[in-house]
Amino acid sequence: MSSTEESGAAPTAPAAVAAPPPPDDADDLRGFHFRRLMLSTAVWVVIAFVVLAAGIACAVFVGPAVGGIAALAAFLLALLAVFAIADSHAEDAFFAAYAQQRGLELGGRAPLPPTTPLLQKGDDRYAERTLSGPFGDGAEGILALYTYEEETRDSKGNRQTSYYRYTVGLIPVPECVELVPELYCQRKFGLRALEGFEDFFRTKKERVKLESEALDQKYEIFAGKGQDPNCLRQLFSPTFIVWLNDAAPERFAFELVDGTLCCYVNGHKKKAEELDRVSAAASAVARRLREESLE
Repeated sequence: MSSTEESGAAPTAPAAVAAPPPPDDADDLRGFHFRRLMLSTAVWVVIAFVVLAAGIACAVFVGPAVGGIAALAAFLLALLAVFAIADSHAEDAFFAAYAQQRGLELGGRAPLPPTTPLLQKGDDRYAERTLSGPFGDGAEGILALYTYEEETRDSKGNRQTSYYRYTVGLIPVPECVELVPELYCQRKFGLRALEGFEDFFRTKKERVKLESEALDQKYEIFAGKGQDPNCLRQLFSPTFIVWLNDAAPERFAFELVDGTLCCYVNGHKKKAEELDRVSAAASAVARRLREESLE
């Protein structure tokens, strides 16, 4: 008789996957969810059914050797499918934890108000996830994984869709509507020699030139025509210029239209540190706009 039976203790249950620590990255829990799924009897029943169906069908209609290859291929594809499901669960868990830790409300796919040029682009546009609430420094806004789609057709008429992804921080700044109704701070690209030629054809915006060579190398700044250039120069104070050059997130840019500030970086950020940087940067720009507007 075993020692367990002698003592009358209940048999020990099979070891489960240990609960993981709170994630800092959308990939942190991928392995945990994959192991959990692979311990599920239901998952193995589905995998077995797919493998047998593929193997038997190919063996009957093509040959035994092909049936074996098909069974192996079906097994590998099933594992990839389980991994993809685990990856999705891990991402869901990360954003739920991130929202809870920072007092934000997590939302799923939803439209964003088309208030700035970036949010008006494409044939279709949407946020894949939203995080709404306090950004810090008294700012309230929306942090979102934003995507817009553009559809094109090739010479044969086949439709193709291109996806453009950004992480955006939206903050209302109604205080600055009168002072700065329209402002764009974009990452610089293209040849500087063509700037004058491009500016000649601009009808609604004009370039803002500041006395900072470092800023001029990184950014192109535009404002609506007729805005007070002195106010714009005061807005871009020396400390704000230093922040844009040295402390802003990589490939950071922002748009301001009628009191709505949209700050953005390329790509969907899925690490806590990266999301924190975008929200902090949006808050910093909003704070600078409010400071200048209230002076």
